[in-house]
Amino acid sequence: MASFLESAIGIAREAGALLDGYFKRHVDFELKGAFDLVTVADRASEKFVVDRLRAEFPSHGILAEEGSRHESPSDYRWYVDPLDGTTNFAHGYPVYNVTLALEKAGEMIMGVIFDPSRNELFTCEKGGGAFLDGSPIRVSKTGKINDSLFSTGFPSRRRHHDVNIHFYYQLAMASHGVRRGGAAALDLAYVACGRLDGFWEFGLSPWDMAAGKLLVTEAGGICTDMHGAPHRLRGPHIVADNRLIHDEVLALFAAIFRGEQPRAMPVLPQQSGE
Repeated sequence: MASFLESAIGIAREAGALLDGYFKRHVDFELKGAFDLVTVADRASEKFVVDRLRAEFPSHGILAEEGSRHESPSDYRWYVDPLDGTTNFAHGYPVYNVTLALEKAGEMIMGVIFDPSRNELFTCEKGGGAFLDGSPIRVSKTGKINDSLFSTGFPSRRRHHDVNIHFYYQLAMASHGVRRGGAAALDLAYVACGRLDGFWEFGLSPWDMAAGKLLVTEAGGICTDMHGAPHRLRGPHIVADNRLIHDEVLALFAAIFRGEQPRAMPVLPQQSGE
């Protein structure tokens, strides 16, 4: 597995350098569908990563965000997000990353998340722990929601029908706050290293979560769906946290799913008309 990780690290760093060059040039974006952004940097990074993977591991399958797909009878499959945080990137907001994960026979065995803006490299291997720039990382020791810091996301697609605003409000009122970074892989990495105590989101794609999910569990955390069932990469939602607050988070989510609002929404002030 060491050769897989070493290759993935090298590829991620080179793809990150490629993205950094495009970022400094302030490239334009276009829409894929009604809301989702894509840039020339997404496509260039994906081509670079996929070409390298196919050259080094020609028998492996590949699934990447911008449509690159290589089916294979091999037990190995790579999940690639060549630019996680495209909307941030397109607007010059420096929160984005390259993420690669490797699956063997349906089990995730390795993950790499590289943040070019901060030159931070998160890595993990199944059973081998989680690391930031080569140093071991662990999830936080926060034991209660009201002492916790969370993150979530609001996908650009179907934004006007996104129920997550209900969960956002309740968690924001119950905790130290909820951040919205705009790059799910980094949110998961930050749970793994204790910068965040928990993260949840609806509607993510497998390549958004594959590396980060393994990183969290290898750092001592837990990932389930928002009902507490085992998480599936193609499931509708995810919650990741430090384990200590997991039951409390799930209990709050269950109440919200039932339509309950433990903390009422504030009432808007009436316009005086004067």
